[in-house]
Amino acid sequence: MTAGDPGPSAARSPAAGPGAEPRARRRRGVIFLAMLAAGVVFAALFATLAVRFRPHLQVQPPVRVSRIPGNVPTALANLMQLSPVPSTPAPGFTLTDQHGRPVSLATFRGRAVVLEFMDTHCADICPLVSQEYIDAYHDLGAAAAEVVFVAVNVNPYHGQIADVAAYSRAHQLTTIPSWHFLTGPAGSLRAVWRGYDIAVAAPNPHADIVHTSVVYFIDPDGRERYVAAPMADHSSKGEAFLPAGQLSGWGRGIALVARDLASTGGSCCD
Repeated sequence: MTAGDPGPSAARSPAAGPGAEPRARRRRGVIFLAMLAAGVVFAALFATLAVRFRPHLQVQPPVRVSRIPGNVPTALANLMQLSPVPSTPAPGFTLTDQHGRPVSLATFRGRAVVLEFMDTHCADICPLVSQEYIDAYHDLGAAAAEVVFVAVNVNPYHGQIADVAAYSRAHQLTTIPSWHFLTGPAGSLRAVWRGYDIAVAAPNPHADIVHTSVVYFIDPDGRERYVAAPMADHSSKGEAFLPAGQLSGWGRGIALVARDLASTGGSCCD
């Protein structure tokens, strides 16, 4: 037998017969059809199970942070990242407002205080918070008389009374009767920042001021009760914005928390 000769045993193999290739194609066809049928059955079974057990597959509702005011919906509280804080006296301070009048935190005892930290030259998140303050004031209605809206300046290079007054006018915060944009000497401002854990990076008069953005809610007894974290999206050009629904939602959330504090008279839930 020479190399390459299949030998006599190969001649007796059924695969060598003239009908071997058609039979192989038929077998492959049968296998393909069987696999296709199995796939159809599996898909139908999966669809049936999905319909039957759909209630158990639904996304669970968002988790609610404990000890936040009951009048604030969970979704809104999550949007604001609203959190309770230990009920401790808010750090006191005395600064000067946009009218040149000395103002201390103790001045506001008996009313709820919404406190934020703003840059007098800010073109990013501070204008958004300003609009949220205005929306909150209008949402409060008659309860607005029991709430004070306050901001402390974080720009040590533009901390004159004229600076906080100009910002207040430019962003229509002067339409809030209880609005106070407070400023003072750089040393006094830094002391307030430290008291409220506000980090400020102000390398020079021409650089952007980077600072912690947080809203404190202080009850009528002068105690810290809640904090929230303002937010912003940015366009392709770097401009800060929030969708209209989120912007108005923030205003409503601020109003709801402030109204709750004002109505409870500072009674603590701890």
